[in-house]
Amino acid sequence: MTAVDFAGPVRAADECQIRGQGGLIGPVYRRHGFLPPRDPLSHFPAGSPLSRLDEIGRDLPSLLQDRNFRRYARSLQIPAWPRSDTVVGHLAQMRLYYVRVGFLASAYINQVGEAPAKVLPHNLAVPLCRICQLLQRPPILGYDGYALYNWKRFRTQGPIALGNIDTLQNFVHLYDEHWFILVHVAIEALAARLLDAVARIRVALLDDESVQDTTPALLDIAASVRGQTRILRRIPEHMDPAIYFRCFRPYIRFFAGVRYEGVARQAMDYRGETGAQSSIMPLVQALMKIPHRPSILIDHLRDMRRYMPARHRALIAAVEAWPDLRGRSDREAYNAVLEAMATFREVHYGWAKEYISRRTTDPRGTGGTPFMTWLQQLIDETRGHMID
Repeated sequence: MTAVDFAGPVRAADECQIRGQGGLIGPVYRRHGFLPPRDPLSHFPAGSPLSRLDEIGRDLPSLLQDRNFRRYARSLQIPAWPRSDTVVGHLAQMRLYYVRVGFLASAYINQVGEAPAKVLPHNLAVPLCRICQLLQRPPILGYDGYALYNWKRFRTQGPIALGNIDTLQNFVHLYDEHWFILVHVAIEALAARLLDAVARIRVALLDDESVQDTTPALLDIAASVRGQTRILRRIPEHMDPAIYFRCFRPYIRFFAGVRYEGVARQAMDYRGETGAQSSIMPLVQALMKIPHRPSILIDHLRDMRRYMPARHRALIAAVEAWPDLRGRSDREAYNAVLEAMATFREVHYGWAKEYISRRTTDPRGTGGTPFMTWLQQLIDETRGHMID
């Protein structure tokens, strides 16, 4: 196995189904959006060798206060993922394993107060690459591990919404990081309405129905994105810009020239956790067929798909193959979706400016992209696609 060998079949009974070129959206997506169909596992079974990872995860924010953390991390005996286990029936435990080991690896490489490490030691590199190979993703903590699989509900019958959710794993003790993650989880939960609407649009396209039959679904997509924007606006309620920038943003940065000891001899580059790895906007982009001009920024955007769960990538690719709605949709409903997307991106742009660009001369985001220029291009070209 090499550090880039993360391809392989994922056959999980609790994932959504994508049938044929139409990419029909199963009930899983229409209940929880792109979040897991069942709440993430919060801990490994008592007595399991893997439960040692829960202890390490619990202590990680305190351990990172010690400048000798890397020496300690090199001494850890990380329980290996049982090679006899496949994805089927074990996906929840595999995701938790990935969260625990992924956090640990990013903590090691990007420990705050220390220069970025250039070697991920064998005891961390091998288990990380193994689990990421099984999950079909690059071997670094991404948006899926930082947000999609990193939450629990206080009231299990309550909504997946701010006030009823908390994180499973963090880099720091400060609630600011909890809030940053939970805002993204709440946004993802609202995508259930959006995905249901996308499924209804597909039915209309298959039946070649009239323009009016896609209008309610488009309006639902616009309403869903507006709801997500309202949540995104709440970022400052519990997240201080200085704390974000100084205390926990460094931990989710990209890996540049990192050698995975015991896995590959050559140094590797991987993109860090970023909201650009969420599947929501890429899915709506695929549906709306917004023509972004070719550039290195758009190449970066497409590269972010490698960091999405495999099923999400397949769904986006399927929707890209659908017919263009622009010539067969109600103008106001179609434009409402584009305006909602542009507004969401404007709010995101504002927070990126407030929380990042005012505090650094480095133009790169955690994913390694010149994000400010990129975000403005997306806003302008989204509005430029409206029907006159």
